[in-house]
Amino acid sequence: MLKTFVLFVVTALAEIIGCYLPYLWLKKGGSILLLLPAAVSLAAFAWLLSLHPTAAGRVYAAYGGVYIAVALGWLWLVDGIRPTHWDVIGVIVALVGMAIIMFAPR
Repeated sequence: MLKTFVLFVVTALAEIIGCYLPYLWLKKGGSILLLLPAAVSLAAFAWLLSLHPTAAGRVYAAYGGVYIAVALGWLWLVDGIRPTHWDVIGVIVALVGMAIIMFAPR
C-alpha cells in the first residue's frame, strides 16, 4: 500500500513539473529551454503510470486523488500559498476516494 502511494506521489510530481516548466516559460518569461526538462518529466510521468500493477482506468481514477494532494502541497511549497481548511477537507475526500478505488477487495 505504501509503495503504491509513493509511486503515485512521484508520478504526480513528474506531471506537475512537466506542466509547471512550460507555465514558467509562457507566463513568467522563462527560457524556452525549460521545455526540454518539461518533456522529459512528462515522459517520466507516462512511464511511471505504466508501473502500477492494476488496470489503467483504475490507476488513472485513483491517481487523481493523490494528484490533488500533491498539487496543493505544490501550491504551498512552491507558490507560497497556504491551502485553506476547505482545500484540506477536499484532499481528505479525494484520498479516501483513491483508497477505496485502489484497495477495495476484488
